[in-house]
Amino acid sequence: MGPQHPSMHGVLRLIVTLDGEDVVDCEPILGYLHRGMEKIAENRTIIQYLPYVTRWDYLATMFTEAITINGPEQLGNIQVPKRASYIRVIMLELSRIASHLLWLGPFMADIGAQTPFFYIF
Repeated sequence: MGPQHPSMHGVLRLIVTLDGEDVVDCEPILGYLHRGMEKIAENRTIIQYLPYVTRWDYLATMFTEAITINGPEQLGNIQVPKRASYIRVIMLELSRIASHLLWLGPFMADIGAQTPFFYIF
């Protein structure tokens, strides 16, 4: 199938059967993004594994780190200081805003508005 959008990064393969320009059958093949992170985590401590989780989603690295740390904290009944919790929320919100802007910039460029793209980046 093609042409593919450059932001897809090879995460999906579609085997398409065509009849002229009509799609007759489509077989999606998933799993191109699988990196074996679970197996890597088996032999590492949480601190050693933390750099790997930031690669799950390059737009929201703070979220992947937060959910990875949140589990052991709750299981171990570890009390996080209020100040640290507030800082986490602020950083997560800033990460969310940056992720949305990273979507908005290329979207605006795709519809023909180049100037917002340059302001966002």
